Amino acid sequence: MQLLLLSFSLSTVNENKMLMLQPPPAKYGGRHTVTLIPGDGIGPELLNHVREVFRFSCVPVDFEVVHVNSALETEGDINNAITAIRRNGVALKGNIETKHTMAPSVKSRNNLLRTSLDLYANVMHCQSLPGVQTRHKNIDIMIIRENTEGEYSSLEHESVSGVVESLKIITRNNSLRIAEYAFRLAKEKGRRKVTAVHKANIMKLGDGLFLECCREVASGYPDITFESMIVDNTTMQLVSKPQQFDVMVMPNLYGNIVSNVCAGLVGGPGLVPGANFGRDYAVFETATRNTGKSIADRNIANPTAMLLASCMMLDHLKCVFLIFPSGNSLSVQNFNFSCFFVLQLHTADIGGQGTTSEVVQSIMRYIQSKGQLTSDL
Repeated sequence: MQLLLLSFSLSTVNENKMLMLQPPPAKYGGRHTVTLIPGDGIGPELLNHVREVFRFSCVPVDFEVVHVNSALETEGDINNAITAIRRNGVALKGNIETKHTMAPSVKSRNNLLRTSLDLYANVMHCQSLPGVQTRHKNIDIMIIRENTEGEYSSLEHESVSGVVESLKIITRNNSLRIAEYAFRLAKEKGRRKVTAVHKANIMKLGDGLFLECCREVASGYPDITFESMIVDNTTMQLVSKPQQFDVMVMPNLYGNIVSNVCAGLVGGPGLVPGANFGRDYAVFETATRNTGKSIADRNIANPTAMLLASCMMLDHLKCVFLIFPSGNSLSVQNFNFSCFFVLQLHTADIGGQGTTSEVVQSIMRYIQSKGQLTSDL
């Protein structure tokens, strides 16, 4: 795994325009309070490393830790987490396992969190990283995924024995706002093309409505090229020539599939962060939302995605200085997903032999070598 120098170069002004849609998060005495949900699998250990780096770097963030137990069938614990996020406005979380062996009445805690807080937009930036060997180079794709509807509405029943009906929910309101989010983000980031991913050739009403809304919004952005693509062709095009994509917008389930394909294209799930935005709240996590149970507590998980998610959170909080200063200081508002490696230290998932803790220790040594930490600035 790599030691990161997070060199952030997005447009500060444009980023701030987008985030003005959310009210300011909780801040007391110059410090931000953030809800932290450890989750399952590798989530707890990676978030402990984030807290370690934050303490070392004197980042002005206090975490309110709320544990969610995925083994429970009651919803009291996830309701406590939702209440904490409503209080603080921002959360950083590990993925919470959804056990398919539980009764159908038990809803996914991840879905409950997103729907309860109306986190309608999931944002993921897949970008080729220097030093990571992949089949394709020069990938730079922003994926905007509708986050609260579609097949994830969890509306299904067994009408007669052996016959299950599942409802896919697509509404005009949500389709319009996710399309508007995608085009607004494309404009703010200087992107040139938006691709709507759909299956309207078969699901003419549901996906047809989504595609119609995308076209309607596209008409208001004449400087941005709009195209649509059927989801099965999209996956083939991604693994054949991913460089053709710029910004992609799609319903929930397609977003789940496409985001995992894109993460694989740039090196794997340990490298890509994600963010969930609504009008009032923001929740940050790893982009592919996998728990990594098979490698939990083995000190081999790649911490990049979670560290980048924590930096996305700091940018959202508008912290004055970044935890990885370059020279005397580096404004967190110059945040971008691009990074380069100052040491060739890799975890096993990208061909190295480094451990998670070795990577984190190296990051802190690098911070120390640069002199001032955030509290000194």
